[in-house]
Amino acid sequence: MSDDWIRLATIGRIIRGRWRLLAVLAVVGALVGFGVSLLLPPSYTASASVLLPGQWEERELLTQVDVATSSTVVDRAAAALGWAGVSGSELRDRVSAKAADGNIIMVSGTADTPERAQRLSDQMVRQFVAFAARLAGDSADPEAAAGPDALRQAVAQTSRRITELSEAAGPGRSVESVGTRTELAKLRTALQEAINKLDQAAPATNKANMVVMGPAPRPAGEAPPTRRQLVVAGAVLFFLLAVIGHLTAARMSRRLRTEPEIAAALGSALLGTVDVPDERPAHRPQDRGPLARIRWLLGLDVRWDLPTPQTSGDEAGRQLRYRRVCARLRDQLTPPRRLLVVVPDGDEIARRAAGRLVAEAGGDPSPSSSSRGHPALRVVGVSVDRPVVPDRDDESGALVVLSAGNWTAQQLAGIAEACADAQYEVVGIVLAGVARALPARPVGRPRDAATPALVVGADATGGVG
Repeated sequence: MSDDWIRLATIGRIIRGRWRLLAVLAVVGALVGFGVSLLLPPSYTASASVLLPGQWEERELLTQVDVATSSTVVDRAAAALGWAGVSGSELRDRVSAKAADGNIIMVSGTADTPERAQRLSDQMVRQFVAFAARLAGDSADPEAAAGPDALRQAVAQTSRRITELSEAAGPGRSVESVGTRTELAKLRTALQEAINKLDQAAPATNKANMVVMGPAPRPAGEAPPTRRQLVVAGAVLFFLLAVIGHLTAARMSRRLRTEPEIAAALGSALLGTVDVPDERPAHRPQDRGPLARIRWLLGLDVRWDLPTPQTSGDEAGRQLRYRRVCARLRDQLTPPRRLLVVVPDGDEIARRAAGRLVAEAGGDPSPSSSSRGHPALRVVGVSVDRPVVPDRDDESGALVVLSAGNWTAQQLAGIAEACADAQYEVVGIVLAGVARALPARPVGRPRDAATPALVVGADATGGVG
C-alpha cells in the first residue's frame, strides 16, 4: 500500500465500507468501558487552599508542595482521621498538592464519599500548616528566635558602647588610640549584623504564619474518570483501533494493484481493461454457514480497499471495451484461434468479465467458429493456492482474466507457472474492474452504423483481419 493511501479519503472509505463493523466495535468498546467503571469504585476529590504570606520564590513554593504531601504530614493526617483500615501509606496515593498563583498551595484529597474527601483535605491542610510552622521554628537562628525586641535591645547596647568608646578615644596615634578605633570598627560590624538579623526576622515570622483559606468545599460530582467518560473512551478507543487496524492491514498487504506489477508477475502484456456493473449479490448467505452470515451482516464480504467504482458510461460503451479486446486477440493469434481463459477462483469480478468476453467473442468453441475469425474461448477456474491448468488440446495459448488488488505476485507467478507446465503460453492479460452503470441509452442508427467496424470476425473482403 503506497503512502498516497494514508489520507482522509482512505479513512472515509473505511467508514463507508465498514460502518457496520465499526459500529459494532464501538458498542463493544462502550460495554468494556462500562465494565471497567463497575470494577473501579466511584471517587470524589475535595481541595483546600493555604496562603503563604510574604515573598516566596518559585523553588520555595515547590519545597512547600513537597512538604504538604510528605510522609510525615500524611501519617499525622491518617492518625488524626482514625479511619479503620486506612494507613498513611494508603493515603499517599489519595492526596496531592500543587502551587497556584498568588503564593497559594492547593491540597487535594480523594475518597470514596464526598464527606470523607472533605475531611481528608481539611485534615491534610491542618497538619501541613502545623508541620511547616514547626520547621520554621526549629530552623531559625537562636538570636533571631528570641524575637525582634531582643535584637533591638542588642542594637541599642552596641550603639551606646560605640558612643562611649568614641568619647574615650583621643585623636592621637598612640597604641591605645589605635586599639580603641579597631575595637570600634568591630562593634560597628556587629551592629550591622544585628540590623541584618532584625530585617530577616520579620519575613521569617510571616512565612511561618500560613493562612488556611477556609474549609474544603464538599465535591458535588465524581472525580474523573467517571462512568460516562469510561464508556465514551471505550467506544472511541475501539473505533480508532479498528480504523488503525484497517490502515495497517492495507499498508502491509502485498496484493498487486497496478497494471505494470500484474503484467510483470504473469510475464505477459496487458491487452486491455474491461468492467462489469457494480452490483451487490442479491442472495443471502443462509446456506453458507454462520460464519458467512456474520461476515455478510458486518459487511466483511465486500472489499473496502479497492478503488471507488467509476462511471464508465452506458452499456454500449462497456461493450466497446470487450470488442476491442477481442479484436486485439484476433489480430494477435493465428488459426485456429482457440484460447483457454484462466480465471482465479474466488474472483467474482473476473468471472463475470470472462463470461461477458466469451459472449462477445461468439461463445462458440467449435472449429467452425474459429475458422470465421472469432477467437473461441473456454473459461476455466484455477485455484491460486494449488494452480492446475488442464492439458493443452489445440488452443493457441492462455488468456488470464483477473481483477486488481486481490492477488499477490507469488500467486500470479504460480498461475503463470501452471500455464507453462501445461504448455500454454500466456498470450495476454485482461484486467476487470467494477463501474457504476448508467441508464442504458436507446440504440439508434448512429450506434448501429458504428458497430460493424469493431466486430470481432471476418473483414469486408471475407478474409481474416
